[in-house]
Amino acid sequence: MELVKGTVVKSVAGHDKGDFQVVIGFEKNNVLVCDGKRRRLDSPKMKNTKHLQVTKTILDRNSLLSDAAIKRALRGYIEGRD
Repeated sequence: MELVKGTVVKSVAGHDKGDFQVVIGFEKNNVLVCDGKRRRLDSPKMKNTKHLQVTKTILDRNSLLSDAAIKRALRGYIEGRD
């Protein structure tokens, strides 16, 4: 599945393993992800695509405007994980 801005992904490696995040940008062969809480829009995490599991969900642009909107959009994934 192709990664585009707004795609919800799950980290499968690193300190954030198991966390759901959203793709907010691209840099070389990596993607920039944030979750609105630990990784905010002003300091996204750079992840290698092989360390991500892609979901079928792509958030709309309004869900990417603020950290609060991203947290709200990811809430269902976070609650469903427990």
